[in-house]
Amino acid sequence: MPEENVSIPSAGLRLSATVRVPDDVKAGEKRAAFLVLHGFGSNKDSSNVLAPSKVLNVLGYVTLRFSMRGCGDSEGEFGRVICLEQVEDTRNALTWLAQHPSVDPKRIALVGSSFGGAVAVYTGGVDVRVAAVISNGGWGDGERKFRGQHKSPEEWARFTRMLEEGRAHLAKAGKSLMVPRYDIVPIPPHLRGNLAKNSIEMFPAETAQSMFDFRADDVVGKIAPRPLLLIHAANDSVTPTEQSIELFKRAGQPAELHLFSEVDHFLFGEDNARVWGVMRDWLHNYFPTTA
Repeated sequence: MPEENVSIPSAGLRLSATVRVPDDVKAGEKRAAFLVLHGFGSNKDSSNVLAPSKVLNVLGYVTLRFSMRGCGDSEGEFGRVICLEQVEDTRNALTWLAQHPSVDPKRIALVGSSFGGAVAVYTGGVDVRVAAVISNGGWGDGERKFRGQHKSPEEWARFTRMLEEGRAHLAKAGKSLMVPRYDIVPIPPHLRGNLAKNSIEMFPAETAQSMFDFRADDVVGKIAPRPLLLIHAANDSVTPTEQSIELFKRAGQPAELHLFSEVDHFLFGEDNARVWGVMRDWLHNYFPTTA
């Protein structure tokens, strides 16, 4: 079956989405499925979304990739990215996918990269309908993550001053202070070519504040006994690797953590055979296509 572009309702908005059912799904058959979540200010057509969607389809899973509100072609104020609103969008997308005729509603999992990994873990921790979670390069503590991304005292002072100025500007002017994406999440120049077309370049300061306050660490332990797979580059130059290590420490079983050398933050987009091999084996053991 070819990809089908669909629209998903969430909080009065319409989210742009694409669903694909593997070619070998028979009439009346219900398969396990994945919601594939994009990263910070990205969208459903990023390489970190398209590559795992393709692999999962080949393995026999139904996939739904979608752009969060304010991202890509979805409705909502473009660039307004708020963590808990993305959790809400993910839960609403799960509700939509559970009604699909080719999907087993009790076997819908989440996979996300970077920001999407954090949202996947958090959603799995607060929504028992999520059957399994895969996080690639995700994070569990916004403040600690930002401290790792703005390392020097001068960088940290500049970042926290931006948060303060954002709060003051909103209170005084009644509108958001807009800030560049790399002032929020620094990305080395050599990796910026991995960003998806139409990625957001300017965000309201409330986006950074919502990320600062977001703590998937607090709920990751609630995913168990549902399975959790954490994937991270061993030397991630965007999201500190310790974020996935700490998530693993706090997780219940069954949980696995895999760190990969010679790759970087956009490792899904690199289409790395070692990564797909680990994911394929984990799926076979913990979340096969049929119950």
